[in-house]
Amino acid sequence: MKKIGVGLIGTGFMGKCHAMAYGAVKAVFGDVPHMRRVALCDVDAGHAAKCAEEFGFEGSTTNWRTLLSNPDIGLISITSPNGLHREMAVAALEAGKHVWCEKPMALTIADAKAMAAAAVKSGRATALGYGYLRNPALQFARQLIAQGVIGTPFDFRGSVDEDYMADPALQWSWRLTQKDAGLGALGDLTVHLISLAQELMGDISSLCAMVDVVHATRPVAGKSETAQVENDDIAHALVRFASGARGTLASSRIAHGRKNGLRIEVHGSRGTLWLDNERMNELNLFVAEGPSEQRGFRRILSAPQHPAYAKFCPAPGHGLGFNELKVIELAELLYAIEGRPSQSVNFAKGLIIERVIHGFADSARRGTWIELQ
Repeated sequence: MKKIGVGLIGTGFMGKCHAMAYGAVKAVFGDVPHMRRVALCDVDAGHAAKCAEEFGFEGSTTNWRTLLSNPDIGLISITSPNGLHREMAVAALEAGKHVWCEKPMALTIADAKAMAAAAVKSGRATALGYGYLRNPALQFARQLIAQGVIGTPFDFRGSVDEDYMADPALQWSWRLTQKDAGLGALGDLTVHLISLAQELMGDISSLCAMVDVVHATRPVAGKSETAQVENDDIAHALVRFASGARGTLASSRIAHGRKNGLRIEVHGSRGTLWLDNERMNELNLFVAEGPSEQRGFRRILSAPQHPAYAKFCPAPGHGLGFNELKVIELAELLYAIEGRPSQSVNFAKGLIIERVIHGFADSARRGTWIELQ
């Protein structure tokens, strides 16, 4: 019976999400290999050992390179801070491991290019943490657009807003530095919005952006001083897709009351569809047909007829959540490892998203429209 050994780097929010996905994926997708949770890594030995026991891993370490030298491990999960992604991913690929890395891909375009090049050289499968793409409602929206249900799509409206930094009194942290975190809302949030926009509309070819820091300083813990915020709180852009369609993208990490406000809307020549990730199991569809007095939006609840939903539940309307999307994301990576058709956002695809968010920053600095590669 085929098994893939797993090494997990990081035990925080996303580390736990990865661990849960490894525990569930075989039960949900019966046609994937069994996962053997070999070892995990955290900087604190006691915490690492505790998490290993809780997450179902056989062992733990405080040195992530130990995972790379373990012949029982074939797949490395990277859920470390952003600034470590390049070093860890490249080293894992050079050690012959497949890699599942959280977003953002890297701090800089140079780092992202290096990761993509290492993936090609190694021949190993890679995936980035764009789980929202795996939402059955979103994938059904993609099918409807491809089938021409809303006609020719000509306009995309998208926003992604959260409030985890909304309070100006929140303390300064490494996440607010370019050295350790890279971009701010662009790297944390806008990448998800771009992934959805390009899934439904194709590649973004040009943009004109405004990127701002609103809360310029934050209090330093334990000190009567403040420190500078170096990366963006909000980012807005007008975009043009390669198809000729246009769009608007907006993101904020300081929007009071928004928790997972990832919302997209597509206007077509025959209709409109929209999806709000805070109600992620509902797709809203309007088609301009029939008597005008009978027209209106239809709310479509996620159901077994929609991509991947039936793997979890045989009944419509019961709903999936964030962690179920990570299970689907993992299954797609396992398909790629086995050389089967896969929808994984690999490092090559991730580099395209990185070019867009860094294009935001470049356009904002230059105050002009820019063309993307």
